[in-house]
Amino acid sequence: MKIITNLLTSLVLAIAVGAIAILSVQNATLVSLRLLSFESIQLPVGVVLAFSAGVGVIGGTIAPLFSQVSGSQQNNQQFEDNGEYDDVDF
Repeated sequence: MKIITNLLTSLVLAIAVGAIAILSVQNATLVSLRLLSFESIQLPVGVVLAFSAGVGVIGGTIAPLFSQVSGSQQNNQQFEDNGEYDDVDF
């Protein structure tokens, strides 16, 4: 099952990179990003898309790590509240 998951993940990532490459070749227009009062330098659309995709992949990789940590802390607290393991030494 892990092989299929890795294959599908690689396939989706390859399709996304290919789409970004095709779009950047067809559309070399310079764009600038605005966030609140900040404005970036003008960059080609392909560079902006590649950077955004990279940040998304890294964020998607890191996000499950935080949910596992918070989930394990909640499980530990639940066991402590129940007193289920009061007489067991760890």
